[in-house]
Amino acid sequence: MLLRLSVHWELMFTRSLYGTPDMDQQHRLLNEVADLVDAGVLRTTLTEEFGPITAANLRRAHARIETGQSIGKVVLSGF
Repeated sequence: MLLRLSVHWELMFTRSLYGTPDMDQQHRLLNEVADLVDAGVLRTTLTEEFGPITAANLRRAHARIETGQSIGKVVLSGF
């Protein structure tokens, strides 16, 4: 069996962070993404939300991830 792995890192705000000449493109890209979300073309990968950030909820979320059965994003809220 051949297994291939690829890791890609992308910083969403690279243009504004480094003041690149094409910074206005970020505005266009974010508007396009917002339109796609509004149209239902793009949707979240959030699958489980464990509520506010508490020690108990953090333990529950961490235990869920440790099962290796979690698909999508596990979220704690209340920053």
